[in-house]
Amino acid sequence: MKPRLREIALREKKPRSSDWPSDAHIPDFLIGPPKPAAVLVPLAWFEDAWHVVYIRRAISDRDHHSGQVAFPGGRVEAQDKTSENAALREAHEEIGLQPRSACVLGRLPAYHTITNYRVVPVVATIDWPYVFDLAEDEVGRVFTIPLDWLADTSNYEVRPRDKVIPGKPVTVVYYRHYDGELLWGATARITLSLLDALVFDTD
Repeated sequence: MKPRLREIALREKKPRSSDWPSDAHIPDFLIGPPKPAAVLVPLAWFEDAWHVVYIRRAISDRDHHSGQVAFPGGRVEAQDKTSENAALREAHEEIGLQPRSACVLGRLPAYHTITNYRVVPVVATIDWPYVFDLAEDEVGRVFTIPLDWLADTSNYEVRPRDKVIPGKPVTVVYYRHYDGELLWGATARITLSLLDALVFDTD
């Protein structure tokens, strides 16, 4: 019998500016409309705690995000009716997660990346344990980080990163290393947005 903490939901609320600093100038720098994309933000319950499931992208000369920590996801394709469909499809293609093993909770605010994608994060709880089937040309590893560790403000900081956009530094979220992995950038910001939106039933 799992504790009531197992009951989890999202509230419709924009992230606090202190948790998710704005880079409103980024869209002004980019040319053309953003390309639609979606990522799956999986949550797994084990060892009496919630964990967020991440991937590390495979090393590749063709991937702009080669070797980086990310969520499974990608561009919204013509066959995808919704962002949820796209996120679940990409998760199935990249890590072998069956859609029936995920329970979608809702969306987080869309994030506009400096590569001109409008990314919709789709949050879902997933079955655990799970035997993932990695697309090795895209994903090098699946791993988890405890939600409590991610919520600890001593484990991350926000600092400027130069030479990304001409003339203006970009504020970037960096977490401390966890299990040899570095969570930073858009994935870290989406994580902070997740933390701000989660609601737990602890009665």
